[in-house]
This record gives sequence, C-alpha cells and structure tokens, in this order.
Amino acid sequence: MPRFHIPQPLSIGAIVRLPDPVAHHIHVVRLACGDTITLFNGEGGEFSATLTALDKKQATAEIKAFSARETELPYSITLAQGLPEGSKMDWIVEKAMELGAAAIQPLTAQRCVTRLSAERAEKKMMHWHGVIVAAAEQSGRNRLAQLAEPANFSSWLARKELHHRILLTPRAEQPLSDWARHHPPQAVTLLVGPEGGWTEQEEELAMSAGALPLSIGPRVLRTETAGLAAIAALNALWGGM
Repeated sequence: MPRFHIPQPLSIGAIVRLPDPVAHHIHVVRLACGDTITLFNGEGGEFSATLTALDKKQATAEIKAFSARETELPYSITLAQGLPEGSKMDWIVEKAMELGAAAIQPLTAQRCVTRLSAERAEKKMMHWHGVIVAAAEQSGRNRLAQLAEPANFSSWLARKELHHRILLTPRAEQPLSDWARHHPPQAVTLLVGPEGGWTEQEEELAMSAGALPLSIGPRVLRTETAGLAAIAALNALWGGM
C-alpha cells in the first residue's frame, strides 16, 4: 500500500488536503479516487485513508483508521558521520534510515573534503530531511530519524552525550561484534570518519572524551559502508533485523 509522510495532525474522520509533492506522486503512480493509502506524521503509528478527490495538482483523503504499528529498534543508534564528498551522504542517510538509525549527526573532521558554508549547510539539511522522509515511506518506519546540524568534530566531542560513544577504527584491537555479544542492547553513537578516516589526533581526542575504539573487522571499509555495516551488525546481534 502506498505510504506518505504528512507533517500535520491526523485523526480518524478528518479530510486532509495532501501536500503538493504527495499529490504529484499519487498522480504519477496512477492512483484513483477510492484507492486506499497509508499516511503517517512521524509522531508514531499510521493511518489508513481513502482518496476522495484527485487532479494533477491537488489531492484530498479521508482518514478511516489508525494502527499503532511501529518498526523502531528497541535501542537507539545515532550515526555520527564524518562528511564525505559528493552525494555519498545521501546514500548514508537513506540506508541508515532504512536500517533503523534514530539520529544522524553530520561531522566536519580534518580529512573531510566537503566544507559547508552556513547557506550550503541549510540547503543540505533540507535535502537530507527529504531523503529521510522518502526512506521512511519506503521502509515502513513511522518515525523520522532526528537530523542534527553539521558540527565540528572536536566541538561535538565536548558536548555531554548520554549514549555510549563507539569510535569505529581499523586500529582498534576489539571488534564491534565481540563487544556487542558481551553487552546488552543499549543506546549507542557510532563515530565514522570521512574518506581517509580519523587522524590519530582525532582518535586520541575521542578516546580521551570517553569513546570506545572498536573495529568492524580485518577489512578496511569505505566511509559510506562502515557505519551501515556497523548498524546492521548491531541489529543482527541485538535483534531488530
């Protein structure tokens, strides 16, 4: 059943006008009046609705029922990602959302090729939010991952963090999988470096701030692979896949 994110209050019996991009999508996939769709607003659960009016630019739907269905992980994972070049961050955000990440923190580090001005960062945030919405619609999640504003790595480390910080580095002696097997499911923040990884200075700074260095395995993974592999590994070991 087609699923759409509607950022507004939803209730049974209400007739809602769907946002223009949603109306356009409905037209493209050739839905018709009387067809059933699923709506969610990110506050939990989802609503089934029936299309009541439809043209090329507008669409309305009547909400019929509510389901409290959730697909969230029983523990919170934050992906703190060193900004990669090009469109790699789009891929990372999309797949992290599909795998169940609760939050995404973009970071600027010493080896980051990408440098965002305030104006460009704002545009990127809007774009990544759209990626999160699309991934939620596709994957069946009814809650959106929280997207934090890009932050400097060292400044972000100085913040108080309630989650256990895990520094992913090939220089670590203990694998993430071994650590996860001996610890119960819990909220964690995964720190993934940009292309070229973290510098030794950054790793020392992170560990002095309490981060636990762990590796993903004997192979060195690309920045767009490492965080996703780590999330998938935790899902497999702690449940949630």
